[in-house]
Amino acid sequence: MIVQRVTIWSCNRTRHLRSQNFLQADRLSFKCLLDPPNPSSLVNMNITRRSAIQRTTVLGLASVLPSTFRANSLRAANVAGRKLRVAVVGLGRGMGHVAALLNLKDVEVAWLAEVDSLRLEKGLKAVEAKQSTPCQGVQDFRKCLEDKSLDAVFIAAPNFWHTPAALLAMQAGKHVYVEKPGSQNPREAELIVAASKKYDRLVQMGNQRRTWMREAIEALHGGAIGEVHFARSFYNASRKAIGQGAQVASPDLDFNLWQGPVADERDIRPFVHYDWHWLWHWGNGELGNNGIHHLDILRWGLNVRYPTRITYNGGRYWHSDKQETPDTGTATFDFGKVGMEWVQSSSMPRAAEKPLGECLFYGENGTFAITGSAWTVYDPRGVKVSEGKGPGGGDVAHIGNFINALRGEGSLNSPIEEGQISTMLCHLGNIAYRTNTVVRCDPQTGRLLQNPEGEKLWTRAYRPGWEPKV
Repeated sequence: MIVQRVTIWSCNRTRHLRSQNFLQADRLSFKCLLDPPNPSSLVNMNITRRSAIQRTTVLGLASVLPSTFRANSLRAANVAGRKLRVAVVGLGRGMGHVAALLNLKDVEVAWLAEVDSLRLEKGLKAVEAKQSTPCQGVQDFRKCLEDKSLDAVFIAAPNFWHTPAALLAMQAGKHVYVEKPGSQNPREAELIVAASKKYDRLVQMGNQRRTWMREAIEALHGGAIGEVHFARSFYNASRKAIGQGAQVASPDLDFNLWQGPVADERDIRPFVHYDWHWLWHWGNGELGNNGIHHLDILRWGLNVRYPTRITYNGGRYWHSDKQETPDTGTATFDFGKVGMEWVQSSSMPRAAEKPLGECLFYGENGTFAITGSAWTVYDPRGVKVSEGKGPGGGDVAHIGNFINALRGEGSLNSPIEEGQISTMLCHLGNIAYRTNTVVRCDPQTGRLLQNPEGEKLWTRAYRPGWEPKV
C-alpha cells in the first residue's frame, strides 16, 4: 500500500491537487527567537507513549526545516487503498480533531504536537488505543513540518498561533485545517487567505456549522420565509471569574514556546490553558471564540459579505477579575438592505429565556429558526408550519469534508477565504468595542473607513523574527 502523510495542527476556493510533480514552496519566512541547536539533537524530540516526554525549547527554523519543500500531491486515480497520515497540534480542542480522525476511513494520525507534556501523553494514549501504527509526539510542532511526506496540518492551538502556524505549514507544502477564528487580528485574516492562494494549498476553517447547517440554509435560500430582512443569534453560558486555576498546565510547560509569536507583556501562566481568550493581547473575547460560529451562519443565510456599519456595546458586568473582554453585550452589523445581531450573555445562562433557535432569520413570510442541523419555520403569527433536519455529523462530518477535498472528492465547505470574511466581522466588532466607536467599513473589502484608532488595532506586535509574512 502506498502511504502518504498528513499533519494536523491542533490548533470560496477549491483546488484540485496536482497529480504528479510537487510544487516547490518558498523559503520559510520565520526565524527563531533563540540560537538554533545542533540539527542532530532534533532526533531527541520524537516522543512515543513508551518514551519519556522531553521538554523542548523554541528551535530555529533554519535547523528544524529545510530551506525549501515540495508540496505533496494526491492522485485521485490512486486514492483507493491509500491512507492519509495526519498530525494534530494543540491537544485541548485538538482532542476533538483526534477523535474525529480516528473515526475516518484511511486516515492515520502520524504526529501529535503539544507544549504541555501531560496533554501530549493523554493524546498519544488515545491514538494508541485505536490505531495499530505508531504515532510520534513532539512539543515543538515545527518538527512535524520536517516530514516531507505529510499532507496536511490541523491547527487547534490558541488563536494567536492560527495564522503564524498556518503560514509555516503552507510554506512547508502542507494543506491546513485551522480552527476558528483562524486569525487573531484583521491583518492576519488577510495574510492567511493570501498564503493559501500563493502556495496553492487547501485551507479549511473549523466553523463546523458550515457542514452541519447546509440543508437548513438551502431551505432558507429556497424561499421558506420569502425575502429575508434580518437575522439574530444568541450565546448564553455561565463562565466564572478568570485566572482561578480552573485548568492547570503541566509544571514543565514551556511558556516561551507556548507564547510563540506573541510579544511578552505579562505573566500569562494563571490564564493557561483557557482564560487567555479574555485578554486582548492573546484572545478575541467571546465574539471571536463562539460568536464566529453564529455570525458565519447569519452572514451565509443573508447572502452578504462585509457590513457598512458595526457596533458592539456591553461590558464586564458579572465578575471583578482580570478579564478585559465583555461578558455581556450585543454586536450589530448593518449591510444596507439587511442587518443582523449577536446577543451575548457569557456569565449568565438566561435560562428563563428560550430563544426559538441558535440562529433566527426574519422574512416576509415568517421566522426561520436553526439549532444544530434542525430547523423550524413559523408563520408571521408564530405558528409552526414546517420543520426539517439534516444529517449533522459533528466534527467527523466537517473534518471528513476536508479529507475528501484532499482526495479530490468534493469541495471544501468552509474554505479559508469564506471563513475569514466571517472572522473579519468578529475583528470589526471588537474594534468597535475597544475604540468605543461606530465602525464603518468598505462593504467590498472590509477595510476601515476614517477610523484612525481602529487602524491601530488592525495588526499587532510580534516577537522579533516571528512576524508572519507571505
